[in-house]
Amino acid sequence: MTTHPTPRTALTLASLALLGACSSPPKPPTVDESQKRPANALMAIELQVCKNDLQNTRIQANESIRLAETTTATLAHMAARQQLIASIQEKAQANSVRIVHFGFNSTRVSIPTEEASALVEEAKAAPLVVLRGRTDGTTDSSAESRIAQARANAVRDYLIAAGVDAARIRTTHQPSGDHLADNTSLRGRNLNRRVEIEVYRVPPVSVQASAPPQP
Repeated sequence: MTTHPTPRTALTLASLALLGACSSPPKPPTVDESQKRPANALMAIELQVCKNDLQNTRIQANESIRLAETTTATLAHMAARQQLIASIQEKAQANSVRIVHFGFNSTRVSIPTEEASALVEEAKAAPLVVLRGRTDGTTDSSAESRIAQARANAVRDYLIAAGVDAARIRTTHQPSGDHLADNTSLRGRNLNRRVEIEVYRVPPVSVQASAPPQP
């Protein structure tokens, strides 16, 4: 004789089965331990230190580049300034040259008043004044030499009379050649009969004095 469970018995059996299943704990998830690293592992610390050192090196490199660029710009500015100062000093120390023209066979000095005043002031302050007598001659004859020298001496006497120290004046002359203009024309010959007045703002350097002594 077969016994069939009652509905109540079946419900009890199902409840017991469910309770049995819930009583078993769930399995933990699987973790790959090969990728696991401790938070304070030595390798991690060294890696962070390397990153910090690299960042500091980059910052220092950028600062060095900026400093180098600033230094280069400053040096370029200083060099340009020194060049400008040297150019100004060179112009200030450059010799000035004035020219006095003479009539045919004449040694009479004639300088406009305004030009004469400026010439005398420069000559008084100069350590050296060099006078070069010239003619419109084409040959080195004694007559041409005499008139060239006489013209240089005439300007010398003019400057001394104006108050320039005679010890600071040197004279030289050339009887022919060294013409300023075309000597075949009347206008050119008028320009070539002259005395050049070179006013030194600084004493000239002697080549012999600066040369090393010979053994």
